[in-house]
This record gives sequence, C-alpha cells and structure tokens, in this order.
Amino acid sequence: MNTQKNNKPSILITGANGLLGQKLVKRLIEKGSFEIIATGRGACRLPESWKDYTYASMDITSQEDVKSVFTKFKPGLVIHGAAMTNVDQCETEKEACYQQNVAAVQHIIKACEQHASYMVHVSTDFIFDGEDGPYDEAAKPNPVNYYGETKLLAEELIQQSNINWGIARTVLVYGISHDMSRSNIVLWVKNSIEQGKDLQLVDDQLRTPTLAEDLAEGCILMAEQKAKGIFNISGEELLTPYDMAIKTADFFKLDKSKINRTNSSTFTQPAKRPLKTGFNIQKAKTQLNYQPKSFNEGIDILAKQLNLAN
Repeated sequence: MNTQKNNKPSILITGANGLLGQKLVKRLIEKGSFEIIATGRGACRLPESWKDYTYASMDITSQEDVKSVFTKFKPGLVIHGAAMTNVDQCETEKEACYQQNVAAVQHIIKACEQHASYMVHVSTDFIFDGEDGPYDEAAKPNPVNYYGETKLLAEELIQQSNINWGIARTVLVYGISHDMSRSNIVLWVKNSIEQGKDLQLVDDQLRTPTLAEDLAEGCILMAEQKAKGIFNISGEELLTPYDMAIKTADFFKLDKSKINRTNSSTFTQPAKRPLKTGFNIQKAKTQLNYQPKSFNEGIDILAKQLNLAN
C-alpha cells in the first residue's frame, strides 16, 4: 500500500472493510485527488491489488483509538459509514448498537472538532415511521425500532455540534463486496430461484433501493463540496421487495412463478419495519449533481461484477 503525497486533501473513511467502505475507497482511488486513509476494525480486508491508500486499524467505539488515528493523520474530510446496521440484531443487542451508532459518533465528532475536519455522516430512512413516505429532507423523524432511534440520536448529536457537517440519508443499500462476504436482495433472489426454491416477498413495504456505488458517489460529492445539511442519497424508483424480485428474475431470465406475493404481517421479526419510506432526491440532484442508476442498471452492474468474481 502506497501513501500518497501530502499536497492532496486527506479523507478518512470509517468502515472501509464494509460494502460502502469498499466502494468509497475504490472510487477515491480512481479519482486520484485525495490522500486516502481507510480505517476499519482489525486487519485490512480490501483487495491486495489496490494501491494509493493507507490503512489504519480503528475501533470507532474506542475514544482513544479514534483520537490516536485522527492525531496521526489529521484528515481534512471524514466519511463516517461504519455502523451496526442489522436491524434485528440492534433490537436484541441494544448496548452494542448504542456503542457503535451513538457513542462512536460522539468520539468522531470530538476528533473532527479538534482537527477542524468536515464530516459526512451516513444515516437511514429507518429514522421515519413509514406512515407517509417517500420523504424529503424536511420530514419529521419518528423511528419505530431501536436501530432507527440510534441513527436519529447520532444525527441530533451532529446537528448540535460545532463541526462542519453533512448528513447523507440512504435507503436499502445493495451491491457486491469484493470478497462476496455479503448478500443482497438481487443475489438472494437469483441464487434461490436457480436452486429451485419458492420465495415469499412482501408487496406492502416501499423503498427507493440504492446501489452501493451510487451511495459512495453521493458521499464523495458531499465531501468534495463540503455540502452543509441533510441530503437524501438513494435510488429514485419506489419499489417493493416483490417488485425488486420480479425485476431481478426478468433480468436474469429466471422463473417468476417461484416468486410469491405476501405482506409484512406474515413475518415475525424482532424489530418492526416502517412500511412506506423511500426518498425524494431532488435536492441532491439539483445541489450536488447526484445522478443515481435505475434499479435495472444496478442489476446490470452487479451481473458484470458477478462475472468478474466467478
């Protein structure tokens, strides 16, 4: 791993080993205009072939870890994508969820204050109750699960802080990590039908699904412009999981009769889900020149990445 020369602005990524983190680091390497500090818990899991970034192990729940890494690298920009995002796990492991989604944000805010860093914080549609989506940036939050509560608390901490900040709210992120360590609705539908399984997908939850590459691009646009305030960074199409499954089956020419409609009442999960969320992304399109892919274009990108992985 090469360290870039210090005449470029430095940008620190949290959660670099995760899906969004990988897409952020890859895109920033392609742009070549930043000194990239990729951070994550434990060892680096990014592809060995990638160059022009520095990796630092950083546990975001440790104030000392965060302070030490920020003091060493003094980043001008920060994209904070690391979080505990398994909604049911957040409901059953509340202390761990609080530490990763709230306490960690306090540590990062403090470090950003000390180094005058601009921060993009990644948030979620789950801060809303799903009663009247799709939502714009001015909509009133009202979370229905603990994950949403912690993400809203983090937003409030950032808004009350003295740092220069932007909040990127997103919805149902899908994509392929380089090591195939994480599934998503497209891969799950494709693999299940190919294995001859019958699928039950709900048609009463509405989302604007977001390609991981698009979310990364939106966060980078915010960082480059030091965009102040809240921006909805998601896909544009309002779809149900059932719609997404049908589009996936159509794309891969699979048997759609395997896909059955159902509704949320048939599933018992620890955490309640908001029914109709999704975002109006006009602000991001107008102010940031954010241009997300359609869901079909997203499937096409995943299909090409699958071919490369196989």
